[in-house]
Amino acid sequence: MTVYGGAAPAASERRGGPRVLFALVALLLVATVVIVQGYTDASFSPDGTGQASAASGGVPQSVLSGGPIIGPDGSQRLPTMTVALTFDDGPDPTWTPRILDVLARYHVPATFFMIGSAVARHPELARRVVREGHEVGLHTFTHPDLSVLPAWRRDLENSQAQLAVAYATGRETSLLRPPYSSTASALTDRDYAAVRAVGAQGYVTVLDDLDSEDWTRPGVDRILRNATPRGNGGAVVLFHDAGGDRAQTVAALDRLIPALRDRGYRFATVTGQPNPAAGAAEVWRGRALAWTVRGSDGVVRLLWLLLIVAGGLIVVRTLILFVFAVAHARRRRAATWSWGPPVDQPVTIVVPAYNERETIGPAVTSMARSTYPNISVLVVDDESTDGTADAIPQFGNVRTVRIPSGGKARALNTGTALANDDLVVMVDADTVVTPDAVDNLVQPFADPLVGAVAGNVKVGNRKSLLGKWQHIEYVIGFNLDRRLYDTFGCIPTVPGALGAFRRSALAEVGGLSTGTLAEDTDLTLAIQQAGWRVVYQESAVAYTEAPATAGQLWRQRYRWSYGTMQALWKHRHGRFGRTRITFIALFSVLLPLLAPLIDLMAVYGLFFLDRQITIIGWLAMLFVQTVTAILAFRLDRESLRPLWTLPLQQVVYRQVMYAVLLASALAALTGRRLGWQKIRRTGDFSAAPSG
Repeated sequence: MTVYGGAAPAASERRGGPRVLFALVALLLVATVVIVQGYTDASFSPDGTGQASAASGGVPQSVLSGGPIIGPDGSQRLPTMTVALTFDDGPDPTWTPRILDVLARYHVPATFFMIGSAVARHPELARRVVREGHEVGLHTFTHPDLSVLPAWRRDLENSQAQLAVAYATGRETSLLRPPYSSTASALTDRDYAAVRAVGAQGYVTVLDDLDSEDWTRPGVDRILRNATPRGNGGAVVLFHDAGGDRAQTVAALDRLIPALRDRGYRFATVTGQPNPAAGAAEVWRGRALAWTVRGSDGVVRLLWLLLIVAGGLIVVRTLILFVFAVAHARRRRAATWSWGPPVDQPVTIVVPAYNERETIGPAVTSMARSTYPNISVLVVDDESTDGTADAIPQFGNVRTVRIPSGGKARALNTGTALANDDLVVMVDADTVVTPDAVDNLVQPFADPLVGAVAGNVKVGNRKSLLGKWQHIEYVIGFNLDRRLYDTFGCIPTVPGALGAFRRSALAEVGGLSTGTLAEDTDLTLAIQQAGWRVVYQESAVAYTEAPATAGQLWRQRYRWSYGTMQALWKHRHGRFGRTRITFIALFSVLLPLLAPLIDLMAVYGLFFLDRQITIIGWLAMLFVQTVTAILAFRLDRESLRPLWTLPLQQVVYRQVMYAVLLASALAALTGRRLGWQKIRRTGDFSAAPSG
């Protein structure tokens, strides 16, 4: 399709930079939200599952054999006959309340080492912990192994957790339990280095004397044995209130607490003191952090929902394409198929041209030499400045008219008005038609209800990688989909590169409109609104020159996307019916808008979810795309050789198309106007490509 020249747009319309920047900023914001959510939605193993390495000489013996509470004054133990119940990995909306209920029933205080991101998501649970007299400690923000983190990341983990606690409870804490920690005797040199580093910042590291191992869910009896002190010594006992099913933990506590009391044990928090109040600045900073976490959670939940919608649309589209596109091809290629009596009435080909010196010669030659018996070619030169008129070949059935510059729609309307025939074929000036294209294109007019016919447009300059990608897109996205739309009687676009019209249909709708940028889509929908049929003729083949650079491709597709949205909105009511417009919008606008989620969530999954499952899922979508591509190429009788570039197209080219669609959608929503943009043509093909 020629991206037309015409009147120069205003400066604000010529500059695509702000719109591109707007789209990139929007993409960056979404990506940032996803990264924040992935960072805070830590998937981790419970404490104790990490494999401890043997300590070497770097950990003092006094620490290795000392108590589980390591502060600036050395290691400490709890007094004899004293137990501190501690809980890691919460708060959890299911299990933390149930554990708190057990503690409240026995009036037992405990210490909860909380993950900051969980506190940000469930601040009401952290408030309840403090309100009911329990102590709060930090368990980092996302549960990483502090011993392997760089200093800046370790500081960030602890400071963010502190802010989350300050926001939720109005308190601060100096207690810290490193994730994946165990007893003091299991400290390695690397672990101890982390303990010393956080100690220098004022944190007291709290390990444990007894690990209930409730994270393995070994059974209530085993948990009781693991959590019961031997002799009369004090003990810090490790439990979990999150990270999985904690029903056994709840049941074990209900038996452990009375059993230890019967032995004379008392229960206390680690420090025996309430958490001190946090400063107002920390509370407000924590509030901003919590809003960021919960906001990213909401956005990602929405993205997952939209991903499901996109996946459903892809599945539905694939299924109906296989069913209806194949049926369409078989029906049209059957020996018994006929549009009716052969059509041989005169045809005028209207060729709008604006600065098309490089392509006009091969294009007009291919039309003038058409095998159709009664044909004339009318070139409408829209005041070209590059000598286009001089490059038009001289044939007896070719004439040229030069008009003041007014844009493509005006040029086509002028050509239609000057045409002498009832059938008008419109062909872009960068398009080469096959010898029988016009003959095949007009045959559907044997049906008096047909008002327009869409031809089968292919990419001619497909030698480069960009050309091959556009070739794949044309065969799959345009021609295969057009079979489906033809089946349902709702073809959205008769391509400007090759389309045929009844003059009466054009007259009824007032010709081409200048109110939208996709004049071909606007005209096609208007003709169907008027009650005419629009059909697809696969045997009418033309080859067009696709944009040769990324910048030209962006400008072309931006106009197409923007204009299509304009046309769909313009024709959302009327005889054509909301159902058909909705059907077109689902697969032409909504699905392409949602499709980026597949790649976005795939990247998210590679970093934050199960990589194997993520890769399998992405490859499954690629398989669907490949099968669809093979079907499309077989139905279009094209060589499969270009499909070797399909995986790379999905990774690179598709992202550019996503950005184009997003930019045009944002422009449409904000009411921006887009001026005509000229694509430079090279004229590097003149016949059907070989592969």
